[in-house]
Amino acid sequence: MKGTKPLSLEAIAIPPTSGKPPRGIMVMLHGWGANSQDLAPLASLLNFPDFLFLFANAPFPHPQVREGRMWYDLNSPNYQKLPESQEILTSWLRSLEESTGVPLERTVLSGFSQGGAMTLDVGLRLPLAGLVSLSGYLHSEPQPMGDRLPPTLIMHGTEDPVVPLSAAHQAREVFQALGVAVQYREWRMGHSILPEQMEVMQGFIEEIFPASCCN
Repeated sequence: MKGTKPLSLEAIAIPPTSGKPPRGIMVMLHGWGANSQDLAPLASLLNFPDFLFLFANAPFPHPQVREGRMWYDLNSPNYQKLPESQEILTSWLRSLEESTGVPLERTVLSGFSQGGAMTLDVGLRLPLAGLVSLSGYLHSEPQPMGDRLPPTLIMHGTEDPVVPLSAAHQAREVFQALGVAVQYREWRMGHSILPEQMEVMQGFIEEIFPASCCN
């Protein structure tokens, strides 16, 4: 992609079903070769009527998949375009408070696969309410900023042929060593998302938010 990419992202926005101003935000990042539409159906599996759901589109087109997007090029040495995506995603997340009125302290960042990797990387740089990684991995050593580290939920399939289970174990160990409060769950499945995972995610978010925020 030529030219300078604006430090913003396109996203599918699903407003609170309560009809009230959002009291929290759930951001979801798709995986390699997918796009913002891929995870949007998950909003209906989470019961947060006062939340704004944002399904971000990765900034770069996928080299092989038509309509597919990528956060960085998995097929290139040193994850080409990763620094650009880190900067764009961080800038966009910081801009949400002004555009929505919801502070980062009430924003949850989550992602699947490559989106999970972006979540685990960028998430510790911001004062977010929490992080959720589904079938994600670490592509670099996290660089926490500040004393407050967002609690993190890591979920993975024991039979994942794309991102090995060991990657989830590594992320759990690295985050715990940094002092992050980590919840970890695994399922007997491949590289996918189960409805049961949304139930665990529901409980995790309810724990980290005041009850008044989510009902």
